[in-house]
Amino acid sequence: MNLLLTGTAGFIGNALALSLLADGHSVVGVDNLNDYYDPALKRARLRRLPRSYVHHYADITEPGALPDGEYDAVIHLAGQAGVRHSIENPYAYIDANVTGFQRVLDFCDRNQVPRLLYASSSSVYGHDAQSPYSEVQRTDTPASLYAVTKKANEQMAHAYQRLHGLATVGMRFFTVYGPFGRPDMAPFKFVDRISRGLPIDLYNGGDHSRDFTHVDDIVAGVKLLLSAQDVQPVYNIASGRPVHLGEFVAAIEARLGKQATVRMMPMQPGDVLSTHADISRLAALGYSPAMPLEDGLNSLVDWYQEFYG
Repeated sequence: MNLLLTGTAGFIGNALALSLLADGHSVVGVDNLNDYYDPALKRARLRRLPRSYVHHYADITEPGALPDGEYDAVIHLAGQAGVRHSIENPYAYIDANVTGFQRVLDFCDRNQVPRLLYASSSSVYGHDAQSPYSEVQRTDTPASLYAVTKKANEQMAHAYQRLHGLATVGMRFFTVYGPFGRPDMAPFKFVDRISRGLPIDLYNGGDHSRDFTHVDDIVAGVKLLLSAQDVQPVYNIASGRPVHLGEFVAAIEARLGKQATVRMMPMQPGDVLSTHADISRLAALGYSPAMPLEDGLNSLVDWYQEFYG
């Protein structure tokens, strides 16, 4: 397949590009390597990709940023990530996640792209969702502006499907971790700070649980949706096995052989107590998350120790 993939310097996008290229697909990538977190990590991710990969340094919010061509599908993973940062800098999210997504939709329509897969988020479920989160639940009580922009993406995609016949699939990713992970996310932060003997912050007194999902399982889910014929508008991609934050930290401590210094903090604005995905819709297409938590954390720690030495 000839594929256009945005966000190829990002955590999930880079892992997906690597896997798609290994499968023999042609991948044209777009990323502007912004400085939301260290661009050196993003450059290191791009260096993993083989010479067959074609990269365009471009900002998806700008007209003409996406290279025209005949594509079998577009996979849109670029955007402004981070729940708490959306409270501090809301305009970055409107620009990247709303205006940027509009550019992608217009591009797909203009180039007659058969299918668009795009990144949504577990954040759309908000405060009032019933656990486990099912794709048929209402998602109209967002807890952050980040969640609002992702919900807007789902509604924009629906409108383009109805108005222009563009086949779209939204992918609600749940807390992703693994090698080359994002430094602003808890799994990376915990490994980094415990390794260096620095304290970690546990919000709401550590009374949280998350549906931690290894990046390899995320990639497997995306690839399954890329090849599936009869698909629904949105899918959860997750492990389906929530883990209490205390258990997660304890597993990292055991792997590192170090005990964390913990600072108990109050609940953060925009946060939710727990996430837990119902993955039955994707499982009906053959999805079966395979990475045990211990093995997944081993892969994260091994990479961290090698990369940061």
